[in-house]
Amino acid sequence: MASLAIANNPDIRFLGRLLGDVIRAYGGEELFKRIEYIRATSVDRHRGVAGAEAIDPGLDRLSLDETIDFTRGFMLFSMLANLAEDRQGVTSEQDTDFAAALARLEGHGIGREAVMALLDHALVVPVLTAHPTEVRRKSMIDHKNRIAELMALKDLGLDETEDGDKIDEAILRQIALLWQTRVLRREKLGVPDEVETALSYLRDVFLPVLPALYARWDRALGERLPSFLRAGSWIGGDRDGNPFVTADSLRLALARAGEAVLSYYLDAVHALGAELSISTEHAEVDEAVLKLAEASHDTGRSRADEPYRRALSGIYARLSATHEKLAGKPPARPAPIPAEPYAHPGELREELAAIARGLAAQGGGALSSGGALGRLIRAVEAFGFHLATLDMRQNSAVHERVVAELLKAGGVCDDYAALAEEERIALLRRELASPRLLTSPYASYSEETASELAIMHAAAEAHARYGRQCITHYIVSMAQSVSDLLEVHVLLKEAGLYLPGEQPQAHVMAIPLFETIADLEGAPAIMEAWLGLPEVAAIAAGRGHQEVMIGYSDSNKDGGYLTSTWQLSRGSTALKPVFEKADLAMQLFHGRGGAVGRGGGSSFAAILAQPPGTVQGRIRITEQGEVIAAKYGTRESAMTNLEAMASATLIASLEPEQLAPADSERFAAAMDRLSDTAFHAYRDLVYGTEGFTRYFRQATPIAEIAGLKIGSRPASRKKSDAIEDLRAIPWVFSWAQARVMLPGWYGVGAAIEAFEDKGLLREMASAWPFFRATLDNMEQVLAKSDMGIAQHYAALVEDAALRDAIFGRIRSGWQATHDGLLTVTRQTRLLEKHPALDTSIRLRLPYIEPLNLLQVELLKRHRRGEDDPRIGEGILLSINAIATALRNSG
Repeated sequence: MASLAIANNPDIRFLGRLLGDVIRAYGGEELFKRIEYIRATSVDRHRGVAGAEAIDPGLDRLSLDETIDFTRGFMLFSMLANLAEDRQGVTSEQDTDFAAALARLEGHGIGREAVMALLDHALVVPVLTAHPTEVRRKSMIDHKNRIAELMALKDLGLDETEDGDKIDEAILRQIALLWQTRVLRREKLGVPDEVETALSYLRDVFLPVLPALYARWDRALGERLPSFLRAGSWIGGDRDGNPFVTADSLRLALARAGEAVLSYYLDAVHALGAELSISTEHAEVDEAVLKLAEASHDTGRSRADEPYRRALSGIYARLSATHEKLAGKPPARPAPIPAEPYAHPGELREELAAIARGLAAQGGGALSSGGALGRLIRAVEAFGFHLATLDMRQNSAVHERVVAELLKAGGVCDDYAALAEEERIALLRRELASPRLLTSPYASYSEETASELAIMHAAAEAHARYGRQCITHYIVSMAQSVSDLLEVHVLLKEAGLYLPGEQPQAHVMAIPLFETIADLEGAPAIMEAWLGLPEVAAIAAGRGHQEVMIGYSDSNKDGGYLTSTWQLSRGSTALKPVFEKADLAMQLFHGRGGAVGRGGGSSFAAILAQPPGTVQGRIRITEQGEVIAAKYGTRESAMTNLEAMASATLIASLEPEQLAPADSERFAAAMDRLSDTAFHAYRDLVYGTEGFTRYFRQATPIAEIAGLKIGSRPASRKKSDAIEDLRAIPWVFSWAQARVMLPGWYGVGAAIEAFEDKGLLREMASAWPFFRATLDNMEQVLAKSDMGIAQHYAALVEDAALRDAIFGRIRSGWQATHDGLLTVTRQTRLLEKHPALDTSIRLRLPYIEPLNLLQVELLKRHRRGEDDPRIGEGILLSINAIATALRNSG
């Protein structure tokens, strides 16, 4: 048997052959032959080899132990295939780099001055979140990344590593380690685990990558850009539905991030000290550098004539003191001389800049071209002492209860919940105008209220400790009124983060999250009323912008793919005149997930598809689950994806509108009709069909997914089986496992069928970036779904009549969507116009089908009550393997 791989990609063939060698060596020849037979049979069926359908795949002859080993083998192949494709750029897009964006804008007559003017007030932030769709342990990801590093050495034509190891043998060893590494977590992830996982990406990838990207962009633009691209995180501050996030979580997340970034600066300064050996015997030295050298108290005789080294000794000593102050302990390499800590990152930046100016003053600036010093200065600008800005988030219902309790305990209002909205607004504004606090050390509060107040005080401590940039946003989930936002200000005021007065100040911005279809429709009215409050208007004017978050996941679960996508676009468009009237910049925060049903897909295409005038150089986007590892798992992939995000923001902000106003009106009217039909079709199935919830829970592994220890957050918001209460993440994840992927397409087929003017739809697909991106993402979902496999999952439904009725509707809906898409896009088959993606998905399908079939059989046995622990382990491994093979499925 040659190998586990069959593909045109040479990396996949190479890695697949090594994986086969590892399975043979560690699992035995018999296991290898069984796995290889199943693989070859499945590949033949998918390639249409004559007679292949009649061949017994041999799945039923696997023992439970062999089933587990087989599942691990197919999962590892998919992981290695992902790595190979990422290296070859199979899944990346063309012309998404900064230079291409500049050239594209120049083609429209938009020059570098306009770009710089935009970047002066721009902000682009990927925000890492801890939503539970990353099913792989960090140990697995680390081994994969080491293989990627070794493959990069092979690309350079090297045979050996720096340590003298043969590269091919080193890769084989890493694959062997993968084979012998436990895939599943034994303990459920806690918030500290999620903090550490996110920290590994921020520390090991974002810290070195962002300064390198800025250096590249500075060269492309011919001048130094503002530090507009930064990192954000929710992990440790997102309390919505997660009782395990507390004030201690917030402190832990910030402390670990601060320690990491300061350690990075210390190492960088230490390396600079070794490099800058400039002597006063051979160079004139700027006065500012000499002052830094004298202030350092570095009296080493060997450095007496080396002012740059002495200056850097002083900087290192101050950083060391800052580390001890913020992290509560000295760094790994403490400074030998005492020093005062930096009060804020700006002090550190200014001292580094003084050294840079000193270097630039001599030799025609030969030493001032950037290099390590330039990258360090850029890092200080982008990361400060906090590394990533941490968002706080909580549900509006919690705020309402907490504020009601505070008002009652403070003798202000006995029943806040009974007040009408206008009465609530008036009461809250009076409280915000008063310097008096509601809390009292003599009052006792409920556990919920005490926890929320502790979070506020922890945020205030963080501002004093790390600077205000460490926490700048407070997301209000399920925001449905102005009072929902005012309540946050009341709570911030209790910790000194909202200051009343003639010129009120809010050191943390209250941000509404509009999630459901109704919320999105009501967003403009709420924002107009919010920005119309004089104190809010004054605060926003001082800041220059106001953020609004729009949620993709819950709007999809609420109204289906097409309606969610359109209402998000409609909502963004409707907000634009509200902000124009307020003379305020609008900053949208897109709550996207990995799967298309949760806003997934190409970030580049998604940003370009935003309505005209809604980006304005400012955008934040959540990065969730397995998408974090896929996009930021290596420095190379991070550079590609971060650059694409920045480039798309430039283009979306500055490129002239592509559609004529008349076409925009025609297309929007058509989308209204499509959305209305799709919405009713989706709602009728999911919420209007008796027994649908029972079907969903039996025809997908939703119950078993709870056994995957992949996140600290509960799967449902309440103790309820209702789909309304289920979080959108497991909703989408479950349908993906069953290969239905219903949230990514259902209702669209009915909408296209009912729309008579197919020519107009073809025109929209060709000329309108929004509609094109919508169809492209859906097409990918349809290509990964499989109604034949889905039927095996439907067989798990106990009620035959219910099963046949609902699955029949799903299957006919899929066919209508498939046929409608091909009609609108003028294709004869899915992904005909996307050959690279087509090849990628076709490669994976033979490896996913056996996993699905095994999962179904294991689910049957599990649900019959068989208690062999290997059955449960096999189910969880299959969930892991299928998610790895499907990629953006969570």
